[in-house]
Amino acid sequence: MLTTRSQRWRDRRCRWIPNATEIDPKRLAVDVIDTARDAGPYVRAHHYSGSMPVTRLSIGLFANGKGGRSRLVGVCVFSHPVNDASVPKSAGLANPRAACDLGRLVIDQSQGGNAETFLLARAFRLLRREKPEILSVISYADPVRRVDENGTVILPGHIGGIYAVMGSRYVGRSSPRTDLIMPNGRPISSRAISKIRNAECGQRYAVEDLLRAGARPPRLAEDRTTWLADLERTGFLRRQRHPGCHTYLFPLTKSARIAARKVPEFPYPVLDRAAITGDVTTMPLFDLAA
Repeated sequence: MLTTRSQRWRDRRCRWIPNATEIDPKRLAVDVIDTARDAGPYVRAHHYSGSMPVTRLSIGLFANGKGGRSRLVGVCVFSHPVNDASVPKSAGLANPRAACDLGRLVIDQSQGGNAETFLLARAFRLLRREKPEILSVISYADPVRRVDENGTVILPGHIGGIYAVMGSRYVGRSSPRTDLIMPNGRPISSRAISKIRNAECGQRYAVEDLLRAGARPPRLAEDRTTWLADLERTGFLRRQRHPGCHTYLFPLTKSARIAARKVPEFPYPVLDRAAITGDVTTMPLFDLAA
């Protein structure tokens, strides 16, 4: 194991529990859930991003509750790839719809340290049953530690240890990029910025996300590009270089495993326990690019 603790999320804050704690499988169940009614509210309430990706399938982890009622204690979201080019690059598959991303994985801190492997193993089987056209799953681990304006760590940075434990293929890093960071420490995605600048569908939610973080509202008839530039000029948005996320691949079928041979595979990254800012990956993997 690459770390002695398992990361959990509650109320959009990171929690940690010992890996040595274990679940009771007899008290848990995994099943397909409704994205809009069940998965979305849970993820928005607890995941640090507070958002949902474009989803292809949502899976829930249920625990026995009082009075024989089950309660939702975890969600796994399979989403559309970040872009079509990531599928041949990371999975070796020509058809972009033949792969999906593990867009969100959120588990309550009440569950033991092996809850992720329990949920993911069953979620992969359900994905094959419900979406047989999906042959591989791509997952990303963000290794950059993020803090808010008060210095509070909101995202400790991780290297994807759980994916290594499950025997995935480590295929390097996603492309380096420059993030725009809000005072709360959260980045605003490049896709959200593009929607605002180009007045695309979804721009209202992206603007509201900035306003909730404390941005000043756009002035009457103010061009959105000018508004974003002013938020950066005044320091509300700051630029931060990102070296790229660690990328893991889960081929789900024999054909997917054969296709994955075209993609270079690297040793699993290692956590730098001494890192207190920036990338928490031990050198020399810091500069490894996919």
